[in-house]
Amino acid sequence: MTHILIRHKVADFSRVKPVYDAHLTERKKAGLSEKALLRSIDNQNDVVLLFGSRGPQRRHKPLPSHPICEGHAKAGVVGKPDIVFLS
Repeated sequence: MTHILIRHKVADFSRVKPVYDAHLTERKKAGLSEKALLRSIDNQNDVVLLFGSRGPQRRHKPLPSHPICEGHAKAGVVGKPDIVFLS
């Protein structure tokens, strides 16, 4: 299983979280399973997500252009996320 670590900075976590939650079905269809959703102790708008992904082929798909990511950007994700693929 490939793991994907994503770090987002958001304008307001309370505004982004409902949009994130609403995309559960899309994440599952994309082969992603949430392992952890964490927030920095120093800045609650600094968000780290850890996903499991079925198969190594997923690592080549450009996540920032995925419709899920586009919805999060509209909800208040600031800038480009840092994305690391782990095995």
